[in-house]
Amino acid sequence: MHPSTRVTIRMRQALLAVAMVSLHAGLWAQPSPAPVVLGVKDLFDAAWARQPEALALQARRESVQAQRRAASAWTPEPPALEAATRTDRLTGNNGGRELEVGVVVPLWLPGERSGSSVLADAEAAAVESRVEAARLRLAAAVREAWWSWQRAGAEVEIARAQLESARQLATDVGRRAKAGELARADRHQADGAVAAAEASLAQSQAAATAALQQVRALSGMAITTLRDAPALPEPLPPSSGLPDHPALTELQDRAIVAERSAELASAQSRANPELLLATTRERANSTEAYQQTITLAVRIPFGGGSRYEGKVAKARADAAEAQAQLALDRAQLHSDREAAVARVEALRVQLAAAERRAALARETRGFFEKSFRLGETDLPTRLRIESEATEAERQAARSRIELAAAISAWRQALGLLPQ
Repeated sequence: MHPSTRVTIRMRQALLAVAMVSLHAGLWAQPSPAPVVLGVKDLFDAAWARQPEALALQARRESVQAQRRAASAWTPEPPALEAATRTDRLTGNNGGRELEVGVVVPLWLPGERSGSSVLADAEAAAVESRVEAARLRLAAAVREAWWSWQRAGAEVEIARAQLESARQLATDVGRRAKAGELARADRHQADGAVAAAEASLAQSQAAATAALQQVRALSGMAITTLRDAPALPEPLPPSSGLPDHPALTELQDRAIVAERSAELASAQSRANPELLLATTRERANSTEAYQQTITLAVRIPFGGGSRYEGKVAKARADAAEAQAQLALDRAQLHSDREAAVARVEALRVQLAAAERRAALARETRGFFEKSFRLGETDLPTRLRIESEATEAERQAARSRIELAAAISAWRQALGLLPQ
């Protein structure tokens, strides 16, 4: 075989091997999954799925449906079978016998059936509004826990950056003190700043851990770091087309249920009348033939008196209480909304000022870092500038979190769930 041909074959084999390896790697290589970014809505959804109200919702709906079916039935209670027998076997034993079999049918009172149907509809609406109000109350707890954790996480990040800066400064001071450029007291002062930063970081981490445990307890989610859940703000609420506040809707439905209950209690002023349809087969003695008779009877109870008056009074008291609470809550929610809007506007101004201050502090820190390296600034001044810059960064981070939390509080006051 010619040498050039042998080289060509070897090159082809090498290229084929490389292609096979590349194909094998492409088949087995799987794209890394994108990181799941959690937000306050994800936390709320997970927390709601664990709530007793959510777990009992279907059963409550079924209960209301059963109440509706009962209100649409022909009778308030199921009919009853009535049977009786009479004999003289233990006395004269003359063959006297009597057997009576009948059906007792309860009858609706005037207005009771329609009142029961209206009450069932009111109960169905109240179940849904009660759930929405419970969701909103949970949203308040979730939002509070969420932003408390975000605040604690921001403190951790600021403390960690402060510790890193203090360590770098302590390293620089130690090197210069060893070279005789700075005094030993300066080195001790720089090391003390590192110790203070370490203590601050430990404290902020403990607070963040406590806040994280609260978030986990609410949601049951295995969140570990703030990288899994960045502080993404909720969207601003719409300026128009807002739904009714769930808390007010719940109170309105409670008042309606109480009013319908009072109306039904007024209609149920006595026990239900009963219709009896029976047949009787009897004979006086053994020499007579059995006789068949039909009985049609109506049983009408007297009025219930104070017992039913108490039911009516209680239902009317519940209705009056719900109406009064509705007026109070409506006024309170109006004040909460006004306060939430004012707080958001104030925090926007505060955030702009804090960010401007942080930018100026960073620039000033750069100036003094350079002058300190050149020996033009003493260590106490350098530490003061560093402390001011750290505080400015902390204030800017807090302002960002507080603005996002204020937007959440604004949405909460409007009755909007997390998004």
